Amino acid sequence: MPQIIPIRDLKNTTEISKMCKEADGPIYITKNGYGDMVIMSIEMYEKSLFITDVYNKLTAAEIQVAEGKLMDADESLKKVREKYNV
Repeated sequence: MPQIIPIRDLKNTTEISKMCKEADGPIYITKNGYGDMVIMSIEMYEKSLFITDVYNKLTAAEIQVAEGKLMDADESLKKVREKYNV
């Protein structure tokens, strides 16, 4: 269940920092009863960026497969070995 706190609670920065580190998701901040901001720990933010990057790369790969842009594994290894003189 998402954590939701009013913006006035942001005054207690030590408690907010602790909440962010302990939360398993983002914390939603409301202002006058409406959603206003989202906060999270740096670790959660970096994990979110990593997951987004993985999904973007998978999407790009799926598009390449759909377009028939495939390469044989042996041919691919040969090009890598030639490129890096291995």
